[in-house]
Amino acid sequence: MRCLAILVLFLFGYANVLLAGELRIDSDFSGGSAKVIEIDQEKRLVRIEPEANPQRGWECWWYFQVSGIEPGETITLDVGNAPWATPDQAAVSTDNITWQQTAPGKRDGKRIVYRHKADGETCWFAWGPPFRVEDAQRLVKESAQSSPHATAFELCQTRAGRPVPALRVQEEGVPNKQRKGIWIQARQHAWESGSSWVCQGLVHWLLSDDPRASVLRQKSRITIVPVMDIDNVAIGAGGKNQIPQDHNRDWSDQPHWNSVKVAQQQILEQDKAGTFDLFVDLHNPGANDKKPYFYTTTTDQLTDEGKSNLEHFLATSQLEITGPLAFKGETRESGPSYDKNWTKISKNWVTKHTADRVVAVTLETSWNTPNSHQGGYMTVGRQLGMAIERYFRTMP
Repeated sequence: MRCLAILVLFLFGYANVLLAGELRIDSDFSGGSAKVIEIDQEKRLVRIEPEANPQRGWECWWYFQVSGIEPGETITLDVGNAPWATPDQAAVSTDNITWQQTAPGKRDGKRIVYRHKADGETCWFAWGPPFRVEDAQRLVKESAQSSPHATAFELCQTRAGRPVPALRVQEEGVPNKQRKGIWIQARQHAWESGSSWVCQGLVHWLLSDDPRASVLRQKSRITIVPVMDIDNVAIGAGGKNQIPQDHNRDWSDQPHWNSVKVAQQQILEQDKAGTFDLFVDLHNPGANDKKPYFYTTTTDQLTDEGKSNLEHFLATSQLEITGPLAFKGETRESGPSYDKNWTKISKNWVTKHTADRVVAVTLETSWNTPNSHQGGYMTVGRQLGMAIERYFRTMP
């Protein structure tokens, strides 16, 4: 009788494994990246690392699909290989569109283990909420279709032949020669997906019925590029410190990357016409930076007018970017001690090559916090839009 009971228990456990199905991993899709180290079917454990792309920058981005899940079971995800690849909480989705955060993972050296109770037979895991090439295309297309104030255009073709979608926003109002020229771009480092969600939040606010958004549209000409490094985003590579240099170290007289080259040309054209005033480059910072902050150029690169305008912009940003990811006034300079190629960083190049009044900054939005999700990022974008509107409205 005892033997029979043991046999029943064994068969019952075996049946449960069969019922749960065989876990399978797929990263062969736009933006996907995963080097599968192990799949333990019995423990329902998946162990991965980011795929190696030695010429394509830091190996920190990962994004993959798990199928064969029994709804309601707990999947264990073990990720490692580099500190940048192990956020406190991973991003997870049941539809590859709306992303939530897992519970905080448990660290073990360079690895981290997340446990997630899955609601469906398939789910997607990622370093952070993915913003793919298709998302950039969708944002630009839908914005142009839904608003008479938005025009979609192609910034350029990448070196690999992919189009770089961009958006131009302005509403009938002041003459073009009196408009403020604003340039907003994201994702010069492909893995920093949160910066594109900040960009989307800005676009949604900018095209909304908010009276302040309308005022900004009437008085400005705003150019928005949701993803600068399209090629690395498409293949799921990190992009930071890629060969020969990443996009944010490419702002020289002879840029390697097409999106940088064309951005420079368009910015210089606006500046020559006297209609360029603000440049904001959107990024995500280090893992331990829990509050957003701005990088600025060194003060010796600014005239008195430039310093005054920068101080005013930072003050309006602190008034508007209030959280949950709040800008508390912290700034950092990116000069010679920051990077040997500091003059080739985008905002520093813009400062040097445009009028004294122009403000050029990098906004770093924290990625390793409980609020670093789609909603949190888009809130920063909306608040950034309000900061820009307040900046111009309250200029001394």
